[in-house]
Amino acid sequence: MPDTDISLLLDELARVAGLPLERGETLPARAYTSPDFHRLERERIFQGDWLCAGHIDQVAAPGDYLRVDLPGDPLVITRDEDGELHALSRVCRHRFMDVLPPETTPDRGSLTRLTCPYHTWTYKLNGEYAGQLHGAPLMNRVEFDRAACRLPRHRLEVCHGLIMVNADPAAEALGPQLTGLGAKLAPYGIDDLVVAYTVRWEGIPANWKVAVENGSENYHHMGTHAGSLERIVPGKGTVVEESDGRWFAMDTPFAAAAAELSSLSPLIPGLGAAELSGMRIAGIFPNLVMALLPDSVTFFRWIPTGPDSHDTLATVLVPQEARKAPGFEAYVQQSRETLKLIQGEDLVAIRGVQRGLATDPGPSGGRFSHLERPLWQFQRYLAGRLC
Repeated sequence: MPDTDISLLLDELARVAGLPLERGETLPARAYTSPDFHRLERERIFQGDWLCAGHIDQVAAPGDYLRVDLPGDPLVITRDEDGELHALSRVCRHRFMDVLPPETTPDRGSLTRLTCPYHTWTYKLNGEYAGQLHGAPLMNRVEFDRAACRLPRHRLEVCHGLIMVNADPAAEALGPQLTGLGAKLAPYGIDDLVVAYTVRWEGIPANWKVAVENGSENYHHMGTHAGSLERIVPGKGTVVEESDGRWFAMDTPFAAAAAELSSLSPLIPGLGAAELSGMRIAGIFPNLVMALLPDSVTFFRWIPTGPDSHDTLATVLVPQEARKAPGFEAYVQQSRETLKLIQGEDLVAIRGVQRGLATDPGPSGGRFSHLERPLWQFQRYLAGRLC
């Protein structure tokens, strides 16, 4: 299918998304390989919908900042002196330099002004003036509107401790779209958790949707994770919430083998029997999935870098007392090793699927399992944004 004929691909997306779950099938291969389809996704999804930028613990104190790279405008999340959060563009209004270049600045830190390292233009961070030009040295001989010179701002909402941003000022508020998800997340007190660590895998040679779909179902545990996750949270035991809209949730009880495992981190306080007896997976489309366990919450984000490549970010949250405990470093090491193992197994599947898609195969002859309901919901979300 020629990339120029995007309308046929969108028609097929609309058809597939309109199928009932019992007749659900995968998207056409070109939805994962077409540059034109990828450009449409960037415009209507990644530059026009709510995306997760991080967790509030990453900008906990006044003056804290968090550098965020999403498709489109690179951002910085800041907390001002009154405790308010802001999402600002990192592109200097002078000659478009990144004001927090990764070559010379850490991902997180604290500051009183944003200072462009190119010509030292500075921008305010406080309240309604966040992003406004504060100083521009040696510019007294030229005329320009200093008051109007400011870094563009994105909309920002905090949902269960997660910082969500949107470049579209007219977009529908996110909170009302997540009705029902709150009951699934509330027991974990994600707002009160703290960041143990973040890990990033860059340049994965697969379309971002392949990774999102892989992370949104436990059906693949019996194959991809036969020697790891399947022993602890067997996929066949998963119960998927019959939700609709832009969120999904599912619960998988622990297997008997899980009783042999012990965590080096304290459990999240206040969990009930349902939360202590298994793993809960919850997601917010387009690209956020959370793995909720009795001792931690890990949230994954898949960031497209091209039609057939993406980066994966995983951030692990733990109870506040865990970070102060003597065994915290050992916990982090153990957690990193486990996450690396699981991600390695997933990458075999993700890369393998993308190689299959690149052959431009004909329509799928298969159907979705009942455990793949979130993929069916994902298709409906995509059709709503793109069609």
